[in-house]
Amino acid sequence: MTLTLQLPDRVAALLQSAWDDLPRATLESLAVEGYRSGRLSCAQVGEMLGHASRWESVNFLAAHGAWPGTTVEEFQSDLATLDRVRGA
Repeated sequence: MTLTLQLPDRVAALLQSAWDDLPRATLESLAVEGYRSGRLSCAQVGEMLGHASRWESVNFLAAHGAWPGTTVEEFQSDLATLDRVRGA
C-alpha cells in the first residue's frame, strides 16, 4: 500500500530538517505506534521495516522506547520448557 501525506510546507520543512529521510522516519514512527497500541506484533514491525531478523526488530523497538514484552502464554511456555529440561 502506498500512502500519501499532505503537510503544510512549514511543518514539512521543520520535520525534514529534523530527519534526513522523512518518509523512513514516518514509517518507523507508524511501526512503533502500531506496536505500542497492540495493533502490530514484533514480527509485523520487522516485516514492515524490512528487518533481517527478529532481534533487529527487538533492538529497534527497544531503541524507540517500545520494549517488546512477554505475554503470559510465552512465559508459561518458557516455564514448561524449563521444567522439561530440568526433568521436573
